[in-house]
Amino acid sequence: MPTVTDLFEKARTHDRAEQLKAAKEHDLLPYFRLIEGEAGPVMEMEGAERIMLGSNNYLGLTGDERVKRAAREALERYGTGLTGSRLMNGTTPLHLELERELAEWMGTEDAIAFTTGYQANLGTIGTLLGPGDTVICDSGDHASILDGVALSRARIRPFRHNRLDKLEQMLERAQGDGGGVLVVVDGVFSMEGDVCDLPPIVELCRRYGARLMVDEAHGVGVLGARGAGVCEAFGLESEVDLRMGTFSKSLASCGGFIAGPHEVIEFLRIQSRAFLFTASAVPASVGAALEAVRICRSEEGPRLFAKVLDNARYLNRGLHELGFRVVDPRPMSDGSELFTSIVPIVIGDDWRAVTFWKALYDAGVYTNVALYPAVPRGGALLRTSVMATHEREHLDRALEIFARVGREAGVLDAPS
Repeated sequence: MPTVTDLFEKARTHDRAEQLKAAKEHDLLPYFRLIEGEAGPVMEMEGAERIMLGSNNYLGLTGDERVKRAAREALERYGTGLTGSRLMNGTTPLHLELERELAEWMGTEDAIAFTTGYQANLGTIGTLLGPGDTVICDSGDHASILDGVALSRARIRPFRHNRLDKLEQMLERAQGDGGGVLVVVDGVFSMEGDVCDLPPIVELCRRYGARLMVDEAHGVGVLGARGAGVCEAFGLESEVDLRMGTFSKSLASCGGFIAGPHEVIEFLRIQSRAFLFTASAVPASVGAALEAVRICRSEEGPRLFAKVLDNARYLNRGLHELGFRVVDPRPMSDGSELFTSIVPIVIGDDWRAVTFWKALYDAGVYTNVALYPAVPRGGALLRTSVMATHEREHLDRALEIFARVGREAGVLDAPS
């Protein structure tokens, strides 16, 4: 009889099994830590208060009474769940209002809301592209983008992160592939917090006849005068074919959306498997997202956007002055600097990053750890992020802890 390999063997012998075991034994595992209170600038985690510098709650709206009230009202009106897909019994007036508000906010003809942000990318890319098409991706693009490409079975031509010469090379090669060509880039890259170089990307796509999709997950509700994201910040909204965003960051909920031409959005409504064959988002989630969008579109929105970016600037400069290696803001053509809500600290070695994370955690600061393959080999980093609800006292206290723990852990040189 033929030899059969145990399918579960990989679960016992994967290349990080020993590292994971050691991290658990020494309480160094930075993942799956327990949150024991409401998301905010200071949170209760595993029995202690910690300054939260690892949340995507950029505007702090998860604790806003208006957003919570909207979620409660949706819960009371529609119940805990809709128990069906949007196609069947899962569409409420809240869904339609949310999609209309999103389209107006983004300045597009239409928008479609998915149950998760992951499904928004998966369902759009996997539907629009087919085996005869080509997709060109930045190597730093989110995993959901790459999974959407895999689902589509289109030819993929990746280019090195933010290397526009490589992008042009891929566009040239795609000319002979046949089929359609789609370029997909993150607006703000989720780990490093850097911004795509959108103006030349738009120009290259126009020159080579490619469509362009920008993932605005970390840009919506933060960048641009209206908070519409990187495309707005560069003044290029009308030049980008499709824009994706999430509700799980600035919009205080869970879900995702695609904004673009009506004919494309309508095609997704009737063809996207990730939209058609999954349950509709729970009503409370939709109600919360809708209220968050309305707050962003109100007079209060620009004040919130300015506050989160001012906090990012303050933390970035504070860490830089302490001697940490932080990612610099993007210089703009008008001489200004474009900060994002993400402020990463590059450590380099995986184990050193994890031990530094644990020392910070024990001292009262929570951050995210990004290790290979989330970042390139040798590029381990602590990903910090700020909220509009952080006050100076929170950030000053965090900087004090970074300075002390950084010296004790050998990440920073001790003062002479």
